[in-house]
Amino acid sequence: MATPPPHLVRELRAEIANAIADFKAYDVPGVCMRLGLAEGDASEAFNSKYKYAMSRLAGVPAEELLPIAQKLLQEVESYRLSEHVAKLEEFGRPAVTEITRRRLLSVFKTRPLATEMEEVELIQRAWPVAEIPSPLGSSGGILEDIYQHTVRNYDWEPDETLIHLGFLTCSQAQLFRFLEEVTAPVVQTLDAQASLVADLNAHLQHDGFRLAMVGKVSGSPVYKVQRAVLGSPADQGISVALHAFNPDDVHDRWTAAVERRADDPRGAITLARTLLEDVCKWILDEAETEYPDTADLPVLYRKLAKVLRLAPDDHTEQTFKQLLGSCQQIVELLGSLRSKLGDAHSPGPKRAKPQPRHAELAVNLSGTMATFLVETWRARKAEAARTQSDNKPHSHV
Repeated sequence: MATPPPHLVRELRAEIANAIADFKAYDVPGVCMRLGLAEGDASEAFNSKYKYAMSRLAGVPAEELLPIAQKLLQEVESYRLSEHVAKLEEFGRPAVTEITRRRLLSVFKTRPLATEMEEVELIQRAWPVAEIPSPLGSSGGILEDIYQHTVRNYDWEPDETLIHLGFLTCSQAQLFRFLEEVTAPVVQTLDAQASLVADLNAHLQHDGFRLAMVGKVSGSPVYKVQRAVLGSPADQGISVALHAFNPDDVHDRWTAAVERRADDPRGAITLARTLLEDVCKWILDEAETEYPDTADLPVLYRKLAKVLRLAPDDHTEQTFKQLLGSCQQIVELLGSLRSKLGDAHSPGPKRAKPQPRHAELAVNLSGTMATFLVETWRARKAEAARTQSDNKPHSHV
């Protein structure tokens, strides 16, 4: 684990002492001993349980505090302590940034937190509200505030409620717990769940995370937050090339296609074709070559093949002619595959149902072709630049 900043260590030390101080005074010495802390006089604990614990924690090295806190959590339930432990455990690991948290929060500005149950019920499932103090000083804690401002008086919007719960500052573990609860099939209707997962993933993907379907309950998807690791070294290479070419539209389309291969094969196949259409149009625009607005993928590719000199007739070597002819066939097949197996049209009762392996084949072929087109375009531009430089008159001193 990376070395955490001093303030996190200080806060953890104080929170361990707070958790120990919740025990009865006569139990505190025994608790400290079980945690490996120094023994002391029981009368000292009766004077101040917190000071008793802190005096023994003060000499504990920073690297030993986390195991002590983890051991203590086996005996107590403390949201505050578990949050401090989680933040230290997460330090130095891939993180959801503050920017992404705020973007995730914006998703809940325009929609209810739950569509299949009361919002308060969802909040109680996702947050330990009994342990979260009121931001307004209410004696009943934050749960009393939530009832007051979302049930009796509706003057807290869903995103405001989440801010008060600590959405922007909580540990990543708690954030993921909420995202998994709010997208649970018992919380959302099927349509609301699909829309919510798509909107949240649009932001999570920028930090390398996604809500991935891990199973089904009564036919409805169950999601968990996972690292959005691309499936193979080839995926990584394609991702790098497409990000360098166009980090927004083209790369985002590729990422979406990769992520859907396993749990949405139809959608992945549709995106595979759209990815190639995007690449063809971007390169044709850069090459200042016109194409009809209604042009489909085969038409776009044939135009681009002329620009990039990829038509089989542009080459005399038989092997290259065959290879480039196969590339053209792949593009045309990807176009027809989308019509046959993608989600661009109603599947109908007799339509074949694509499996993840079919989606993987389509997406990987599309990504490979897209990378080949991008790299060829880069090579053609470099050739043109060299030719232009060679043809310039050179001054002689």
